[in-house]
Amino acid sequence: MNQANASHVFLLDVDNTLLDNDRFGADLRAHLTREFGQAECDRYWAIYEQLRDSLGYVDYLGALQHFRLENDTRPGIFTLSYWILDYPFEQRLYPGALETIDQLNQLGRAAILSDGDVVFQPHKIERAGIRGAVRGEVLIFVHKELALDEMLARYPAAHYVMTDDKPNLLTKMKRKLGERLTTVFVRQGHYASIANLDELDPAPDYIIGSISELPALAAELVGAAAA
Repeated sequence: MNQANASHVFLLDVDNTLLDNDRFGADLRAHLTREFGQAECDRYWAIYEQLRDSLGYVDYLGALQHFRLENDTRPGIFTLSYWILDYPFEQRLYPGALETIDQLNQLGRAAILSDGDVVFQPHKIERAGIRGAVRGEVLIFVHKELALDEMLARYPAAHYVMTDDKPNLLTKMKRKLGERLTTVFVRQGHYASIANLDELDPAPDYIIGSISELPALAAELVGAAAA
């Protein structure tokens, strides 16, 4: 399909949708405990939560900058930065994640719609091989559900399909775009495990158990639209 005229744009979240970010968090917690002890590990995560509350997005490197203020002379601080930047995110992709992107690009256009900081989130997407798979079609915002007008301008299409592990975000997007958007909730990661769909109006249009199930659903949606 000519992507310049794709009738369907498939928007994909990254963390716990295409890759296992929970595993990264667990590995980071273990590394912090091993290098600095439990008390300092807890302090890092307290800074992390404070920054997330104040900024509205996750900032691992920003938390590290604040963490170093009281520990600037310890060599482990700098090896920690290498550890985070060199983390093998390509090994944390869910099975079939890149293949899913390839198949979506045969049905329409696949693009990343993520939120996060301006340095580490794009680094993670690049490192995992996701940016190459989506042919550079990556959008990252502080709050992606508030940046849908920018997404529409970048990717004009007849219909959009958004896949995310946070159903509350899918609800917000659906309220804004209505029938132009099909929402797909993927049950992966800790946010998905605690989600209460009964509290959401509207609820996700579809629920899948893994990202590898998305191509079959996408083919059905494109086929139904063409019928």
